[in-house]
Amino acid sequence: MAETTKDVIIEKIAKHRIFFSTQKTKSIDFRIVQLRKLKKAILQSQDKIEAALWTDLHKSPEEAYLTEISIVLNEIDYHIKKVKQWAAPKRVATPLHLLPSSSKLIFEPLGTALILAPWNYPFHLLMHTLVGAISAGCCSLLKPSPDTPAVAALLEQLISDNFDANYISIIQGGHETNTLLFSQRFDLIFFTGSPKVGKVVMKAAAENLTPVILELGGKSPCIVDEDADLERAAKRIIWGKLINAGQTCIAPDYLFAHQSIKKELLDKMAEQIKLMYGHAIKQNRLYPRIVNEQAVERLRSLLKQGKIHTGGEVDVAEKFVAPTIIEDVTPDFLIMQEEIFGPILPVLSFKHIDTAIDYVNKNEKPLALYYFGNTKKAQTILAKTSSGGACINDTLMHISNHNLPFGGVGNSGIGNYHGHESFLAFSNKRAVVTTPTWIDIPLKYAPFKYFKWIQKII
Repeated sequence: MAETTKDVIIEKIAKHRIFFSTQKTKSIDFRIVQLRKLKKAILQSQDKIEAALWTDLHKSPEEAYLTEISIVLNEIDYHIKKVKQWAAPKRVATPLHLLPSSSKLIFEPLGTALILAPWNYPFHLLMHTLVGAISAGCCSLLKPSPDTPAVAALLEQLISDNFDANYISIIQGGHETNTLLFSQRFDLIFFTGSPKVGKVVMKAAAENLTPVILELGGKSPCIVDEDADLERAAKRIIWGKLINAGQTCIAPDYLFAHQSIKKELLDKMAEQIKLMYGHAIKQNRLYPRIVNEQAVERLRSLLKQGKIHTGGEVDVAEKFVAPTIIEDVTPDFLIMQEEIFGPILPVLSFKHIDTAIDYVNKNEKPLALYYFGNTKKAQTILAKTSSGGACINDTLMHISNHNLPFGGVGNSGIGNYHGHESFLAFSNKRAVVTTPTWIDIPLKYAPFKYFKWIQKII
C-alpha cells in the first residue's frame, strides 16, 4: 500500500482545523445526524464489510458480525440516545467561600483527532473509536492498518462516500506514513496497537504536547482454581482464545491451572476445540487465519519449547495455525516473553494461588485478567493484582458492556473508551465559575483587612 506524502497529511490536517473552526461540529443535532449517517452507511455496506474481513482474515460472516459490526452498531445507538445528556453542562457544588458564585462543567470537543487502528479487528477498532470522536464533536483523520488491505480500501470508500472530507478523512500507508503523522500536531492521538509502537507514539506526541490515548496489550493471564466449574471454564477459555484465531488483545495469553485439576481441564479444553471447530479444523470456514506469513512463522517459532498437548499443525502457505495447547511450560520460555497473538495457549500450574498472583505481579500489568473459581476468592485475586479489565468465570465479555470503561493500565495502555468514556476521551471538561456583579465581597482583596475571617471560612 502506497505511503501518503507529508504535503497531503499537512493539507488534510489544515482542512480539518478550518472545518472545526466553523463551529458546526459543536451542534448536538449535527453530531446525531453524523452518527445516523455512519450507521446507515455500515448497514448498507454490511455484505462488503463481511467480504473484506473474509479476504483479509478468513473471518466468517457470523464472527464478523458478532465481534466487529454489531459492536459498532450498538455503540452508535447508545451514543445517539445519550449524547444530549452527556454534552449538557453539569452544575457542581460551590464551596461556601466562593458564594454567591456558581460552578459548572461544560464539555467541549478537543478539536482534530488522529485515530490509528490495528489489523486484528480492522473495522471494529477504527469505527468504534470514530463513534466517540463524532459524539464529542471532533474532526477526525483516520488511519487503518495496511496489513488488512481489503478492509482498509473498503473503509476509505465508506468514509469518502458518506462524509465531508474536511470533517472526516482517511489516509493509507505503512511505517513511513505513521512516522509523518506522529510528527504533526493534533488535539488528540488515539492509537490501538502494541506497547512497542505505543512508546513511539507517546514519545513523538510529547514533542507537540499532544495528549494520547493508548490501547495496547500484553500477556493477559487466565487462572483456573481447584474449585472451578471445569466444563464451563474449558468452554469459555477456548472460545475466548480462538476468536479471531487468538489475534485478540484481550485473549487469554497464558493459563495458570491448579495442579489438581490441570489434566482434566486440558482434556476438556481439547474436547471443546473439536466441538466448536470439528476434527478438520483447516477446512472449517468458521476458523480464521493468521494475518500474514510472517506472523505464522513467528508463531511457529513459539512451538519449539514445551510439550504439545493438543494441536501444533502449521501451514504457512494457508496462513493456518491450529488451536494449540502447550504444557510443561516454564517462565523462561520464549512464548512467555511476548504477547502471543495467535491460537496457542501455554500452560503453567500452581499448588497455592499465591504462586499465580506473584507471577502476575512481577510482570507488566496486563490488559485483562481472567479467574475461574469461587467468586469470593476472586475478590482476593482482584485485590492483590492489577489489570485494565477482568472477568470472573468468563473471558472477553467485559469488552461488550458499553457501561464499562475499556482500557489498559501501565504497559497495557493509557486512557479509556467505550460508551460514555468514548465521549469523554475526545472532550475537554472545562471548569467554569460564574460570579455575579450585584455584590462584591471584599475578603479576597488586598490589603486583606479581614484576613482572620478568611482563615475561618477557607
